[in-house]
Amino acid sequence: MTKWSEMQAWLFPQRWFRENLKLGEGGEEGLDNDIARATYERTGASVMGRRMLDAGELAWPEEAPFHTPVFVVTHASREPWERPGGTTFHFVDDGVAEALDRAREAAGDLDVRIAPRAEIIQQHLDGGLIDEFSITLAPVLFGTGIRLFDRVDPDRLALEQTRTDASSRVTHLTYTVAKR
Repeated sequence: MTKWSEMQAWLFPQRWFRENLKLGEGGEEGLDNDIARATYERTGASVMGRRMLDAGELAWPEEAPFHTPVFVVTHASREPWERPGGTTFHFVDDGVAEALDRAREAAGDLDVRIAPRAEIIQQHLDGGLIDEFSITLAPVLFGTGIRLFDRVDPDRLALEQTRTDASSRVTHLTYTVAKR
């Protein structure tokens, strides 16, 4: 959790993030704040893996930070878990494609956010399920773990960088995904 906290440290002082989590008023404004707010404003649903949910259950406040439906890819079926503030976790045990289909339906015209776990992102990329994605790159060295593009077939997919925004803490990268 220490490395994860370091990686997310750019977000914690942002005004929008502090207000969204009801951590108090005030905070930093600027590029990072604007990108965080815009990301959440255009998100209508999220997809995440079970491990992220398990970690988040311990760290999130009672009013989970999503305020949208969240579809959790898992191997064990479970009834939806409704939280105050508009977040309901739906448990999908038949794969990432089904979770994404359900999230797209729930999101309507808004985006679906795929939460930051390498395995879930890899499955979506390798399955040809993503047409655009953004990464916020923080200068934190983990030393071990799963590299984001490890299991993605480079002979099937190509990335085109469409946007780069850098602050003093992180670099926000946006890519479109094309089939080769």
